[in-house]
Amino acid sequence: MKDFKTRIKIKAELEDVYAAFTNPFTIALWSGYPATMSTESGFEFSMWEGDIVGRIVEVEEQKQIVQEWYFGDQEEQSLVTIKFFPQGASKVQIDVIHTNIPDEALEEISEGWNEYYLGAIKEFLEED
Repeated sequence: MKDFKTRIKIKAELEDVYAAFTNPFTIALWSGYPATMSTESGFEFSMWEGDIVGRIVEVEEQKQIVQEWYFGDQEEQSLVTIKFFPQGASKVQIDVIHTNIPDEALEEISEGWNEYYLGAIKEFLEED
């Protein structure tokens, strides 16, 4: 099993950045696909037509999101922790820690986080 960690800064208001991770309508805008998402613990979510599925473990509004991502019959939970840190006016630092990724999925997951997830959110929120 492998872990993935990254950090990104986005020039946007905290509430807009947080909505990009939690509001299914906002997720659809930046991802281009419908999503089922909630901030309710235990909620089973789905993004990118089922390419990412999991369960909400815990949410501290505008501070932290913890999700379990499903990888087939994997015994150990793959956990995603997303933390939000306001950086003055209209800037937010986001730290992502994704643990227990199957070895064979690490490269694809890393690229997905950097380009299609965080990169897409940054591009969407920072466009003029």
